[in-house]
Amino acid sequence: MPKPPLSMKPTGWFQVGWSDEIGVGDVHRMTYFGEELIAWRAESGRLTVMNAFCEHLGAHLGFGGRVVGEVLQCGFHGWQWSQEGRNVCIPYQNRPNRGRRIRTYPVVERNESVYVWHDVAGREPYFDVPDVFADFNDGRNPDEFHRPRRLYRERLEIHPQYVQENGVDFAHFKYVHGTPEAVFTRHDFAEPVSFVDFRLAFAFGGADSDDAETEVAESCVEAINGGLGVTVTKSYGLLEGRTVQGITPVDDCTSDVRFTAYIGRDDDAYSEADAQVFGQEVIRQFEQDIVIWQHQRYSDPPALATAEHAGFTAIRQWAKQFYPDGIGGSAAEVYAASQAAGGTQ
Repeated sequence: MPKPPLSMKPTGWFQVGWSDEIGVGDVHRMTYFGEELIAWRAESGRLTVMNAFCEHLGAHLGFGGRVVGEVLQCGFHGWQWSQEGRNVCIPYQNRPNRGRRIRTYPVVERNESVYVWHDVAGREPYFDVPDVFADFNDGRNPDEFHRPRRLYRERLEIHPQYVQENGVDFAHFKYVHGTPEAVFTRHDFAEPVSFVDFRLAFAFGGADSDDAETEVAESCVEAINGGLGVTVTKSYGLLEGRTVQGITPVDDCTSDVRFTAYIGRDDDAYSEADAQVFGQEVIRQFEQDIVIWQHQRYSDPPALATAEHAGFTAIRQWAKQFYPDGIGGSAAEVYAASQAAGGTQ
């Protein structure tokens, strides 16, 4: 895939792991948005995500750093850092260095996942991570679903916006997934958290089967997009399920992809083993999309069919708010231009 013309440093919430990957006392290394980061869990269970390097002499806290109660201790000289990134102890001095601080990031644990807030302008979060159960307001909870299946793919040449645009693409269902085209019943891009609903109508029976009449069964999907990084869906009709999708930029060209599929419990219909098969099928269809996204070139302006115009226009206009320049251009180029003009970004 060519380097995307869209910035790989958008504002929003982005998934950096699953919660059960980071136990109490763990120090987890990762790279996102071109920065080396660590996530560590204190004795209380609180999770912190911060830049990876000690402000003392620059040791990487993911190599030899250890959790001591509610602080993180550097493995090089024992300096201790709080959950706010402040130095609270220098073991060979009677006072800490109050003038230095490691950058920390707002963190939310939801959907059995870890999300960090990223914003090159340093603003506080101004919208929430959608909840795959609570936000659909139907009273369902994780106990009513089978054990979820997960997909994790590292450093793929995918931009988060390509994935979000897939949500308004009614025509691809037939050609990528071999299903009927989607009929969209809702496009709501008025806020940073947006909503898209659609249905697929499957025909069974008819002239080519033993049934005298054709029956139509609908599969309906409701999607909630929390900015460009997070999407949760509810499906019902043919299959009761939920999905959680996270696309997180690693550097200027690649993103990590995480996907979780839940299948509802229905003891009269299928077992845990059946649910795992259905969950794997949901993941297989998502992987079909991944193949397209990995090799996609961003087309701007796109050559849209008349029926595609409303959905793609709405989502592209909505997406602009998450970029440093309000357009989607490269963050590095925007920063360089602002510096040349004597401003800041």
